[in-house]
Amino acid sequence: MEKGKTYPLVLFLHGSGERGTDNQKQLTHGAKLFLDQTNRKEYPAIVVFPQCPPDIKWTHRLKEKSAEGDWIFKFPTESGSTKPAYMADQLVNKIVEEENIDPKRIYIMGLSMGGIGTLEFLYRWPDKYTAATVICGGHNPKLVTKYSHVPIWFFHGGKDDVVPGKYSKLVYDEQKKYNAESKYTLYPEANHNSWDQAFAEPDLLKWLFSKSK
Repeated sequence: MEKGKTYPLVLFLHGSGERGTDNQKQLTHGAKLFLDQTNRKEYPAIVVFPQCPPDIKWTHRLKEKSAEGDWIFKFPTESGSTKPAYMADQLVNKIVEEENIDPKRIYIMGLSMGGIGTLEFLYRWPDKYTAATVICGGHNPKLVTKYSHVPIWFFHGGKDDVVPGKYSKLVYDEQKKYNAESKYTLYPEANHNSWDQAFAEPDLLKWLFSKSK
């Protein structure tokens, strides 16, 4: 870090498979993107990968199977944030307070459980984040007005059998009514691991870091 220079901050929320206490698994997906030497040179930033414990999630998301065998997701928000979400938010606050962070360029990204978490973080702390990337996530589209000012790039696989694509598309369709900068990319043949293609998008970081309040 250069003295006197401010940096963007990126909060990255991992998926359920990377939960744990080893402070390593959360780097499985996404870390290589930010460790790439070209990206580090072109987009210098402080990137934070908190790890969610194994017995809890970033949100209170519930799911059950319909009679037809389809996943039905519910996104209750009435009981406040989960403890990992609260702690991640407090971590962001602490870093902003203690490091040379540009407050106009604080971003959030997430995949799967973390994609759902990203949308919930925007709902709970709508004035904190400048832009977001949501990969194979989703949430309640009725809550979009709370964070409609935040540009979001959504990614989803057309054959996702873990988080049905409709849950991100419904949020995008609603959010697009308020924010022309938001985008939706569908990979028709991809299953749940659409993050592989999302991270390979040449304009992903360019788009994210171009956003400023």
